[in-house]
Amino acid sequence: MDLSLHVLVDPFALSEESLRSGVQAIALGGATVVQMRSKDRSTRELIDGGRMLKALCQKYGLAFIVNDRVDVALALGADGVHVGQDDMPVSMVRTLASQLTVGLSVSSLQEVLAAEASPPDYFGMGPVFATASKSDAGPAVGTSKLREWTRVAQAMAPVVAIGGISLENAGAVWQCGVNGIAVISAVWQAADKQEACRRLREH
Repeated sequence: MDLSLHVLVDPFALSEESLRSGVQAIALGGATVVQMRSKDRSTRELIDGGRMLKALCQKYGLAFIVNDRVDVALALGADGVHVGQDDMPVSMVRTLASQLTVGLSVSSLQEVLAAEASPPDYFGMGPVFATASKSDAGPAVGTSKLREWTRVAQAMAPVVAIGGISLENAGAVWQCGVNGIAVISAVWQAADKQEACRRLREH
């Protein structure tokens, strides 16, 4: 899986037309992964909303990952699932769904090292900078820690940086040696989503 540019999407926050045009634009701009992240929705809602998003990802050649919910990822035939520290352990995800690419959120060196016994397919590391897109995000780790932890983590799995990444600071994040970046507002709040993705990938 090409981890270069993850764009997180809440399909319930967009109209059907905005979702269709948006996914097309980010694919043309060089996005490689779409992660469906929608909090406080029922299982049925996530499956219904995810069907269209998955179909769009297939149409435009994007990998499709579901945040948190292994059951929803399996039901939708997703390419992967991204879990946090309080979600299902990576080892258990592998037992239940060996075909899924598994991402794991980490926000400290201790969490990176704790994953050694059962490493994910990639780490989601951050928040690099302060972010308003995730209410329970911890304090920003900054680029110096990101660089240090990335070197340690990459002995186990690739690293995707997340949290407050924008067109202005993406270059500094890439300089930390990460394998990819993940964004929300940097793309969805951009007037030209295709161009925003293209610029985010420049490094």
